[in-house]
Amino acid sequence: MKAIFDERQWKHQPKNFMANGALLPNPEQPERIDRLLIGAKAAGCTVQAPDDAGLGPIAAIHSAEYLTFLQNIYTRWRRIDGAGEEVIPNIHPANRTDSYPKSAIGQAGFHQADTACPIASGTWEAAYWSAQSAITGADLLTTERAVYALSRPPGHHAFGDLAGGFCFLNNSAIAAERLLAQGKRPAILDVDVHHGNGTQGIFYNRRDVLTVSLHADPARFYPFFWGHTDERGEGAGLGYNLNLCLSRGTDDAGFLAGLDVALQQIRSFGADVVVVALGLDAFIDDPFKGLAVTTEGFGRIGAAIAGLGLPTLFVQEGGYLCKELGDNLTSTLTGFESA
Repeated sequence: MKAIFDERQWKHQPKNFMANGALLPNPEQPERIDRLLIGAKAAGCTVQAPDDAGLGPIAAIHSAEYLTFLQNIYTRWRRIDGAGEEVIPNIHPANRTDSYPKSAIGQAGFHQADTACPIASGTWEAAYWSAQSAITGADLLTTERAVYALSRPPGHHAFGDLAGGFCFLNNSAIAAERLLAQGKRPAILDVDVHHGNGTQGIFYNRRDVLTVSLHADPARFYPFFWGHTDERGEGAGLGYNLNLCLSRGTDDAGFLAGLDVALQQIRSFGADVVVVALGLDAFIDDPFKGLAVTTEGFGRIGAAIAGLGLPTLFVQEGGYLCKELGDNLTSTLTGFESA
């Protein structure tokens, strides 16, 4: 299997993360790259850099207004007297139809959903190449059975014009849109411990991309406001979004039972390609401790996905610093390859 990664993805080095009113070290650290690369290579992956497809595939998902913000906000922020070293909002609009301010502070509040997506000097460049890794991965599915995109920073909490939850550009959505433009019928399968709320939001009114997410029940878990079972899509998209909420602490057997339902939905949709938003944070010892999937369980997840018999793009989402992070990636990819 080929793995796609660009060295410029190291440039996003977030420092801060506010949770429960406390300022904490940001969990989405560049060290994740080292551990994931080790895991990919242990699975037999050959690593290559992505091509540069330009802004077009990204702008097919994200608004021009938002992309302008991401490219320029850090420079503008540094001009504010006494501003912190990272762009972190302190005010938000009540809804997306409120006025769009001219100030950097106001725009940060409009385009950043929470305090978990700080923007610094290297954020845009890293996010851009993270997206290009997913785009190149999608393009390679014309000749490859499966590809792994080491997309870091991750993407599934990013909406069309809104960052959040460590995410800036929605790599999985960008890849699915790229495949759609090639005449494919893509489904997105999100197995991250957190609901892929940005992905859901992007496709919620559409029927050309199926979105399915297995995640810890958001009634008491991030992202709280999205990811519930009654969210089935709207308008043309009604019935094309499926959320499978799992109880906190769900183990391998419970996760795989939910995955069976997800895979049947993908078959019923008639997908001819699948984008897997590959969060490894469902692991029992992940710092977020939402679910209890084991390293061996990730292998069974990979094997079950292989059972679809479809070209598959694995796009890295969550999975945070613990000694088994690389092993969990190895288990997933080898489980897929050996099935």
